Amino acid sequence: MSTETMLDQAPARELRRPLLELRKVSKFFGALRALHEVDFSIYPGEIQALVGDNGAGKSTLVKTISGAHQADRGEFFFNGKPVSIASPDDSFALGIATVYQDLALVGTRDVAHNLFVGREPTRWGMVDRRRMVREARQVIGLLNVDIPSVDALVSQLSGGQRQAVAIGRAVHEGRSILVLDEPTAALGVRESHQMLTLIETLRDQGKAILIVSHNLLHVFRIADRITVLRGGQVVGTRRKSQTSGDEIVKMITGADML
Repeated sequence: MSTETMLDQAPARELRRPLLELRKVSKFFGALRALHEVDFSIYPGEIQALVGDNGAGKSTLVKTISGAHQADRGEFFFNGKPVSIASPDDSFALGIATVYQDLALVGTRDVAHNLFVGREPTRWGMVDRRRMVREARQVIGLLNVDIPSVDALVSQLSGGQRQAVAIGRAVHEGRSILVLDEPTAALGVRESHQMLTLIETLRDQGKAILIVSHNLLHVFRIADRITVLRGGQVVGTRRKSQTSGDEIVKMITGADML
């Protein structure tokens, strides 16, 4: 039985097959051990939070899932089948989209173009602008976010609106797993609330969501399960309903070992 399975306090009905599962995944940078035998799972229709102090290994784990880093040891399973994630293309092919804090948007282009960057639809050899606008409106409507127009330049949008566009691009690409790196870090109170509501909406639509955050208030609002990393190792996974902020903080700091 894996460490995560032993520590996860999920009821019997939750013991279903994860969409993505990591078993004994390790990553080294020279003599530095960034991840050590990490067991980690992401389930459909669920928000999985990943928390830990600076240097705990969160970014390394996210980049390993996204294919930006290649694991040195361990196994990956998607829908119960063994897979390889050796590059971003491998991750993308599995239906995983990672939205980093920089968002990778083109500020001088409008919302519609940013939803289609690198895969613009064509008609008679020309970009099919009409289709882009139509589908962009459908995506924004599905997300139920406040964006003035799909013709608006991204540079004119607020931080929360730009974050929504980046997430909308992943949704439009048909990604089944969304990895969100500190999605509320640069947002104010109102936009953070709107972003958390959007993430909950995506969960309710069946997406599997991994959110990396330092904000435990936000984590406890939306997460179904919370995994704590410390020193590159998973020290525990808890159902939100069966833990507390105090317990999670102790797990993050190591006070749980005292």
